[in-house]
Amino acid sequence: MLFNKIEFAYFFGIVYVLYWFVFSKNLKQQNAVVLIASFFFFACFDWRFLFLLFFTIVLDFFIAHKIHNSQWHKKRWLWASISINLSFLGIFKYYNFFIENVAKIGNHFGWNHQEWALKIILPVGISFYTFHGLSYVIDVYNGKIKPVDNFVNYSLFVSFFPLLVAGPIERATHLLPQIQTKRNFDYAKSVDGLRQILWGLVKKIVIADNCAVYVNSIFEAPNQYSGSSLFVGCLLFSFQIYGDFSGYSDIALGTARMLGFELFQNFSFPYFSKSSSEFWKRWHISLSSWFRDYVYIPLGGSRGSKFQSIRNVLIVFLLSGFWHGANFTFLFWGFLHVLFFLPSFVSADKQTRILEVNTNSAISTMTDFLKMTSTFLMVSFAWIFFRSSSISVAFHYVDTLFSASLFQFPEVVPKTVIGYLLLFICIEWMGRNDLYAIEKLGLQWNKALRLGFYYLLTYLILYYYGADFQFLYFQF
Repeated sequence: MLFNKIEFAYFFGIVYVLYWFVFSKNLKQQNAVVLIASFFFFACFDWRFLFLLFFTIVLDFFIAHKIHNSQWHKKRWLWASISINLSFLGIFKYYNFFIENVAKIGNHFGWNHQEWALKIILPVGISFYTFHGLSYVIDVYNGKIKPVDNFVNYSLFVSFFPLLVAGPIERATHLLPQIQTKRNFDYAKSVDGLRQILWGLVKKIVIADNCAVYVNSIFEAPNQYSGSSLFVGCLLFSFQIYGDFSGYSDIALGTARMLGFELFQNFSFPYFSKSSSEFWKRWHISLSSWFRDYVYIPLGGSRGSKFQSIRNVLIVFLLSGFWHGANFTFLFWGFLHVLFFLPSFVSADKQTRILEVNTNSAISTMTDFLKMTSTFLMVSFAWIFFRSSSISVAFHYVDTLFSASLFQFPEVVPKTVIGYLLLFICIEWMGRNDLYAIEKLGLQWNKALRLGFYYLLTYLILYYYGADFQFLYFQF
């Protein structure tokens, strides 16, 4: 059940009515409704993995209490949770990657090595709900939160359907108090949530899916195109993945707000960044902050020597790349961002090194514009490796991109898409200091103009509705 399909609208409509108008007087019943809806939502992708989700919930619920009540074995219980959770993630997501590469190494040295690859289906959302559970257990271990006694409430935290399959990655310290607190219907919040859903659908259906048509044809056969067309494909993928993933996040945040919850902001207009470090303050914020709090800081953060700090940054970026998928392309993508990130990291003082969100970006000089443009081009270059099927294909793409054919007129000139992108960039720029681009845009207009703007966006969504494109981050 995809956010960009009509089935989700029917599903959420039923949940919304039951939640606010049938069981609104009882918090336990409200939470039970959303929990049942979350399990149903997950089962629509593949019901066979409901057991894995439920096992993860029970495991961390049980271990968190063991950690809290134990005086001598807290660390053992913590490592039990980390080991079991990461083992499941490793088996389903990385097992074949390691087996295939061990076999290649063995064959290179003449070893008689038999491959033990398995036909494994990647459970949707496993990277996200695994990190939900781990953050909860680690926070209990560190004394930031007490274990939850109500199993339904904890289950809802892990499996809350708006964020279950593609984030944002929530923290127990942020979401659990909202789950445990009575929520009252707020018409203004529902309208605001609906507005964010609308903008998320525009990003996904009008921007990302239209870009995907050209991106897929270019990246599937890069040898058939000139360097100029490959440059177009590179830029289009930058907007495809941003529209796709931030669009999903907008729909998730809007859906949650309509139910009375506030989730973490996951994107803060990242392509308006003036440096790599600023980009990572704005892109996939929940993942960046997760690695900051649970990997970078425990490793020592920037408290040690400069070498240790750089080592910690390298580890975080490589893990971030590998988190996205079992392919060397993702590792190399992470390594490229290390190279982009280090200059500003090394020159910054220790107080400004830790990733924080900052949405106040403006072009005051030509220098600012050039910084923003160069950062976008660096990020777009790295996306080539993220999108390519293999390292060799990615380097072939880059080799052709920087050939003499880069200065030819491109074979691919999607005029309609370029027009949408220019309008999209303008709207995003006008709303860059808000939670999402159209949060306040149009609120001061007269009613006819404001409604006309919303009708136009709705028309574009309906016009392009029907393309069979899943959200890219479902595979992660």
